[in-house]
Amino acid sequence: SSPFTLRDLRNRTNRAQLTADFTAYLDGFSPNVQEILDNFEFRNQIPRLSKNDALGSLIHKLLDPQINLSSEPVIGAGGEVIQPGLDNHSMGTIFEELVRRFNEENNEEAGEHWTPRDAVKLMARLIFTPVADQIESSTYLLYDGACGTGGMLTVAEETLKELAAEQGKQVATHLYGQEINDETFAICKADMLMKGDGDNADNIVGGGEHSTLSND
Repeated sequence: SSPFTLRDLRNRTNRAQLTADFTAYLDGFSPNVQEILDNFEFRNQIPRLSKNDALGSLIHKLLDPQINLSSEPVIGAGGEVIQPGLDNHSMGTIFEELVRRFNEENNEEAGEHWTPRDAVKLMARLIFTPVADQIESSTYLLYDGACGTGGMLTVAEETLKELAAEQGKQVATHLYGQEINDETFAICKADMLMKGDGDNADNIVGGGEHSTLSND
């Protein structure tokens, strides 16, 4: 674990010391988070942030009391809720908006990072509705061989559970996926971790060396 917290770094005034300590802070994360940081090449951005005096500003934004990206609410001294926590749906909505903007700003191919949620829901319904009466109370494994940011996996999971409930069944799911694009893979894994879905995040693999399509 890191010897620092973000609050420890907030008041660093020496640029070089802040850069070194922030790097040490990142090094304290677990291996699955390290994999995400590596695929985003986030450490490569630190020198540029530091050079432009933006690293300190980023840390202040992350610690802004008016911003709460945690699932837990911010409670005041009197027990009142100052900032509500983000549920999974809200976090997913924010995440999808960030991905959409990233896609537009980088002029990426449409659909490489983000597919409209209504289109994903339609595809999930087309898959599961014809077999809805065959759903049993059991554990199901859902796999996407080109999972992108994971939207289709999570919507497929939601749809399966909704249809199962309509049939009076209870199902558990395990999600599996692979994605050859490093950044897209990192987005998928990060999304699942932020939703508190660490087990499924471990089932997502990225990079050409893991591709069952190219290595078949």
